[in-house]
Amino acid sequence: MLDAHLYNAVYLAVVTICSIFVVNKPSSQVKGNNALGLTLMLFMMLFIGFRPQSGVFVDMMNYVQYYHTFYEGRPFIWDWNAENYIFDNILAYIGSLNLGVTFFFVLIAAIYFGSAYWGIKRLFPNDTAMAYLAFLGAFSTFGYGTNGIKAGAAASLFILALSFYRNWKICLPMMLVVLGFHHSMTMAIAAFVVAVLWKNPKHFFVGWLFCLLCAAAHISYFQELFAGLTDDSGASYLNSVDSDWGGKSGFRLDFVLYSSMPVLVGYYAIYKHKIESKMYNMLLKVYLVTNGVWMLCMYANFTNRIAYISWGIYPIVLLYPLLNENWGVKKYRVAAKIFMAHLAFTLFMQMVYYA
Repeated sequence: MLDAHLYNAVYLAVVTICSIFVVNKPSSQVKGNNALGLTLMLFMMLFIGFRPQSGVFVDMMNYVQYYHTFYEGRPFIWDWNAENYIFDNILAYIGSLNLGVTFFFVLIAAIYFGSAYWGIKRLFPNDTAMAYLAFLGAFSTFGYGTNGIKAGAAASLFILALSFYRNWKICLPMMLVVLGFHHSMTMAIAAFVVAVLWKNPKHFFVGWLFCLLCAAAHISYFQELFAGLTDDSGASYLNSVDSDWGGKSGFRLDFVLYSSMPVLVGYYAIYKHKIESKMYNMLLKVYLVTNGVWMLCMYANFTNRIAYISWGIYPIVLLYPLLNENWGVKKYRVAAKIFMAHLAFTLFMQMVYYA
C-alpha cells in the first residue's frame, strides 16, 4: 500500500496531469466529454477510500477509535442525541454489521466525490471534466476528503442539493440530508435561504466588502455574536484564540486573495457581461454570504473550517459564468487561464507555503 505521506503528492500529480490534458485539448473535444470526470470520480473514491489508517490524515484516527470503541459489533439503535444525525448513525450502523472501518471510509469517499460529481455534471453538462477537475484541484478538497470528512461529505451533498435549485421537491429534502451530515452546514443553508429571498446581487457585493473591511479593521463584535448564537462545538472554535494551536492566525491575506477571485469574476459577469442566470445569481449570493461570515470570524483559530463552508462551492461559482454563459469568442481561453490559476494557487500553498 502507498505510504500515507505520499497520498497528497500523488493526488496533486493526478489532478495536475489531467488538468493540463484538458486545457490543451480543443474545446470541441473536451466539451461534453464526461468520461474523464467519471473516471476521476471512481479513482478518487477508491484511492482515498482505501487509504491507510494513519495519523497523517489527522481526524481519520478519531473515527477509527470511535468505530472500534463504541460501535463495532454492538446492536444498532438510532441515536437521536447524535451531533450529526445521519453521519454518526451511519458509522454506528456499519459498526453494528461488522463491515469494517475501511468500508466506512470508502462509503464516505463515495459520497464525497460522487455527490460532487453528480452535482457538477448537472450544473456543467457540457464541461463536466473541467469543472470536476476544478473541484478536485481546489485548495481544500484533499484535506476534506481525508481529514474533515464530515464537513467534506456535507459540502458535496450541498453542491448536489444546489443543482436541484429549480426542483424544490428534491432540493429541500436534500438540504435536510446535508444538515444531517454536519451541523456546520446550518450557515450554508441559511445563506441559501437568504440568496433565494433577497434578489438584488448588488447588496451581497456590498455586504461582502463590508465584511472585508471589518476583518481588516479587526472588529471582533460579529465573531463574539456568532459564538453566542451557535452550539458549543461552534463556539469552541470561535472563542479559541490560543497562539499555540499549531496553525496560522490573524488577518489571512492569502485566504482573502484566494476568496476574492469568484467575487471579481462574479462582478465582471453580472455588471460587465450582463449575465442574468438565476442559477448563477443564487450560487454567487450563497458564496458571498458564507465567505463574508468567514471574514467576520477570521481572527479565531480553526477558521479554515468556517472558510470551507464557502470554499466547498468555490470552484462551481468561479467557473459557472465562464463555461455556461456567453463570455465572448475567447470563452474557453479565459476559462482555461482562470482554471489553471486556481490550480496553481493550490500547488503553491501545498508545495511551497505550507511545506
